[in-house]
Amino acid sequence: MGGDWGPVVIGAVLFVLLTPGLLFQIPAKERLVEFGNMSTSGVSILVHTVIYVVILAIFLIVLGVHFNTDSSSG
Repeated sequence: MGGDWGPVVIGAVLFVLLTPGLLFQIPAKERLVEFGNMSTSGVSILVHTVIYVVILAIFLIVLGVHFNTDSSSG
């Protein structure tokens, strides 16, 4: 028994990397982009959500990323 862990891994990594304020924030309070400011706003959350959905769709639907954990070696 195994499964396809591609969507889980890609979703978790993108969620952490695209958390507003962790690595970068678009739009920031004073500039368009700020790096590592550890703060957020409603608009920034919306922008990062759209970026997350677009990148997730590219990885899962367009590229078809799959991590199979089937242990049957034939």
